Amino acid sequence: MDNRRAWREERRNKQLIFQDPLGALNPRHRVLDQVAEPLEVFGAGSMASRRDKARQMLRRVGLSDSVLERFPNALSGGQRQRIVIARALILRPRFLVCDEPISALDVSMQAQVVRLLAEVRDEFGLVMLFISHDLAVVRHIAHKVAVMYLGEIVETAPVEALFSSPAHPYTQALISAVPVPDPEANRIRILLDGEPPQRLDDLKGCPFHTRCPRRQTVCAERAPEPVIIDTDRVVSCHFPTLEQVA
Repeated sequence: MDNRRAWREERRNKQLIFQDPLGALNPRHRVLDQVAEPLEVFGAGSMASRRDKARQMLRRVGLSDSVLERFPNALSGGQRQRIVIARALILRPRFLVCDEPISALDVSMQAQVVRLLAEVRDEFGLVMLFISHDLAVVRHIAHKVAVMYLGEIVETAPVEALFSSPAHPYTQALISAVPVPDPEANRIRILLDGEPPQRLDDLKGCPFHTRCPRRQTVCAERAPEPVIIDTDRVVSCHFPTLEQVA
């Protein structure tokens, strides 16, 4: 297989769900045509079979046949995001990237879309990279979590281990800010001082040291190496501690 054919196959197996569903859809094309289009691009079947598969996928994501011939701007945000999900799944990819897939939706639709993504992940055997600032959603959908600060991964861990005992001080601050439904819960909020650096090119040492409550001299002089501190947990910190928060 030459490089061009190999890259084409890779693109088929890797799909993306965008943050803004309206921007991801062509306003001049009808819903059914947009979901069937990837099959046409890859030469899969006849026009009739492609449209039939697209119709079935749209039903799978919870949309009725009444939307098939409509245009994206005539639909709700939740409906548009389901169309984007259907289009991403129509080629049966192995890897699905979800880039803030619910941030453009109202609260009433967010839970439905997250539930749908979890269902299709398991049903189609997908590897899913879910990018989000909403830690409550991350805890619900993820198996393993990577926490980033200034573009650097500072901690990776299984989801329950990370939320129950975070090791990096930035992770601890993030999780302390997540609201909990129990008003009697004894949670201590970690408030960070300082601001992120203005120029990353000038930053030396640990990227978090300007705001870290545990910083010491070495933190400003040398970037920490990733270390394994627990089963399947990697932390980039000179002084990691396992804090029980939940």
